[in-house]
This record gives sequence, structure tokens and C-alpha cells, in this order.
Amino acid sequence: MIWIAILAVLLLFVAAPFVFEALRRPMNDAARGGAPGQFAELSRGLTHYQWHGPKSDRILVMVHGLTTPSWVFSGLIRGLLMMRYRVLTYDLYGRGYSDRPDDHQTLGFHADQLSEVIEAAGIRVPVTLLGYSMGGAIATLFTAEEPDRVERLILLAPAGIRYTPSRLLTTARIWGKAGDWLWGLLGGVALRRTAAAEARAPTVIPDLADRMAREIDTKGYLRAVLSSERFALTETLEREHREIAAMYVPTLAIWAENDSVIPTSAVGELARWNRQARQEVIPGAAHSLAYTAPKEVLSAIRDFLREVPE
Repeated sequence: MIWIAILAVLLLFVAAPFVFEALRRPMNDAARGGAPGQFAELSRGLTHYQWHGPKSDRILVMVHGLTTPSWVFSGLIRGLLMMRYRVLTYDLYGRGYSDRPDDHQTLGFHADQLSEVIEAAGIRVPVTLLGYSMGGAIATLFTAEEPDRVERLILLAPAGIRYTPSRLLTTARIWGKAGDWLWGLLGGVALRRTAAAEARAPTVIPDLADRMAREIDTKGYLRAVLSSERFALTETLEREHREIAAMYVPTLAIWAENDSVIPTSAVGELARWNRQARQEVIPGAAHSLAYTAPKEVLSAIRDFLREVPE
């Protein structure tokens, strides 16, 4: 009997990630009830986007990162509106209110979504593009591929140069199917712990832990995070940054001094690839600078816009 009990426990342990995922809520019409903004049916599924501010041809499009959807920019939007921008935010596939397609989430996959969102939103003028973390890599690739659609490029702790993932994500990425299981078992726990720690620090998103819990408790979210980790965040964008430099696209990179995810050693790399890029390091800031140091981020953007007027 004891062996049967041990076997049952082992089977439950093995099945746990699949049971957890089955119990999570689907991203469907009921889950989207009351969502702000609009939805566009794009080539790989429904995408949630939202306009902020009055109509204007002075447009800034924001691209979020690996784990937090578009609400991560809530501490920056008001300041950007005061700079006379109309702001567009949207949720990457697998996050927020957007669909959860099964495709490998490469940088090209994400850049295609960005291109289609801009088209669906009716934008016909070049935009200022702001990408945060993985969003910085997406924005970089998009700018290199479609420079006529980008007036300025703002990178906030961007991936695509240097990147230090957590040990759990690194292990899950390289373990294949076993990594899927490991991330399904422990990924939600790790993300909840990180969000709880960040919510205890000074932040403009005090309910960060609750917001992240809703993401984690939605079907397809953890799968999307791991897919982007495997297929997007492994790419280095030296060629793209050199192309952006050659095309003279005004570029600002903002870094966090105490960033454990995107180290400030990336400053030197970007300087080699694009000598024209303006770079700012925010003292004492961490990778969460979008919502823990928004005033400093906005100040750096404001100075950049003074130097690179329309």
C-alpha cells in the first residue's frame, strides 16, 4: 500500500502544472468585460489597445516587456501627455487582454503584432516608439525594419544587448519539455514573489501584486512568457542598432543603475553600435524603473526631446 501511495503522490506532482493550467480562467469575452480601450482582430488573434489623450499627429507608441502588460506604463502616461503626445498602449499576445496564440514568440512575431497594431489604430504618420525591457528589443527590430514609420526611438532598460534572466527562467528555457513542466510548476510562484517584493517598495502601481496575480491566473500567460524567453530574449541586436545609427533615427536609451536583469554594461555596447544614441543612467533605480522611477524617466525623455525637436 505504501508504494501505491508514493506512486499517487508522484503522479500528482507530475500532473500539478497541467492541473494548475486547466483551472486558470480563459481569456474570453467574459474576462474582457469592462476592459478599457479597444480590440483589433489581427493576423494571430485579438489584440487589446488603448488611446490616451486627444487626437493628434504627435503620437507615441509604447511596447511593454516580458511579464507585465500595458498597465505597466500607467505612471508615465500623464507625463507624456503633458509633452503633447497622444499615447497608444497595447498588450502583447499572451498578456493582458490580448489573445494567447500558440506560435513561437520570436522578436519577429512581436514586431509583426506592433506593425499590425499601428495599422489597425489608423496611424498614418511616423511615431515616437518607446520600448521597455523586451519591448525595447521589439521596438529596435521594428525600427530597423520599418524606419520610415519611426520618428524617434526611446529604449527603457532594453533587451537585445545584455540580458541576465533568473535562474529558473534560464533552466526552463534550456530544458525543453522538462522546462515547460518546471516553469508551469514554479513560474507563477516566482513571479508572485517578485511582484510582492516590488509592491512593498515605493511604486506608482501599489496593487502590482494583485495585477500580476490576475495575469498568472489566466490561461496561456505562463506559456507566453516562457516562449518569449526562449525565442525572443536570446537574440542580440547589434546589426539592427547599427542600421538605426546609419539611418540617423534619433535614439535615447535609459538605464537603471541597479538593474539585475539588463546590466549597465550594455551602455558601452550600445555606444559602440550607435555612437549617436543619447544614454542616461538613473542612479539607484532597478529594472522596475518604469513604475518605481517614473519622474526620472520622464525627465530624461523631456531633455531628449529638447535636444531633438521636431
